[in-house]
Amino acid sequence: MNLRDLQYLVEIANLRHFGQAAEASFVSQPTLSAQIKKLENYLNVQLIERTPKKITMTPIGETIVEKAKIILQNVEDIKNIARFTNDPEAGTLKMGLIPTLAPYLLPHIIPSLNQHFPKLELLLYEEKTQSILQKLKEGDLDVVILALPVDNEGLTEKTLFNEKFFVALPKNHRFCKQKVLKISDLKDEKVLLLEEGHCLRQQALEVCSNIRAPKNYDFSATSLETLRHMVTSGVGITLLPELAANVQLPNQNALVIKHFVEPQPSRQIGMLWRKSSALSKLIEKIAAISQQSIRDSGYLN
Repeated sequence: MNLRDLQYLVEIANLRHFGQAAEASFVSQPTLSAQIKKLENYLNVQLIERTPKKITMTPIGETIVEKAKIILQNVEDIKNIARFTNDPEAGTLKMGLIPTLAPYLLPHIIPSLNQHFPKLELLLYEEKTQSILQKLKEGDLDVVILALPVDNEGLTEKTLFNEKFFVALPKNHRFCKQKVLKISDLKDEKVLLLEEGHCLRQQALEVCSNIRAPKNYDFSATSLETLRHMVTSGVGITLLPELAANVQLPNQNALVIKHFVEPQPSRQIGMLWRKSSALSKLIEKIAAISQQSIRDSGYLN
């Protein structure tokens, strides 16, 4: 048994497809299949149920995959310790961000990070909260930036800033004449939301907790930009986080942004990484620089 065989097994468990797992592992499918069969013979257990239409992990296969992930992550940590001991600010760092944050936050922090860490290769991944959290805990990502609170067991958590919520209105909406809005003002409005799986959807529902009419939630979008376009088309109104609300777009004049009365609803944005990570000191520096960059941009509370 060797590390390569464990990597093959994990890829198969993740993708549930021999061909895709072989492609992801940069080997031929016959090679991967042969190595998995050798691993099963070595362990004297069946790890995978093979049928013409699908692949299923056996119960013992699932258990061994979880152990294999830990082993592979420990090996990666050993490599990182050695690499970052020689040059703490070089190498590759994999960062995950949620879609409602990534396109609006990155322009504020990437230039500073590139300036402070010119030898660091920063790989960026944009996915929903549960996906990037899982990948962080499994070692596929080194650090994530998302909305708090989340399940942070085994993770170090650093709050970066608080992001206020604003109301986005079509330009002829009756609320446009008001200086500020109360949450209760939205009770008879069609509030457009993101689809299930986006943490911002739940945050918006929590902000509008006094809205009970089901008609408020009969539309869902895949992105904030879709919501923005739907608002400018007059379909309804929506809530936008501060960074997204301040982005200037070609059709910006068709959109009116309004504040809530104090205390304004907001969400907390934080950075998380594994407590056991060999990159902890570097990530702490990245968190501090990111926080300062947001402060310099005028968005940090």
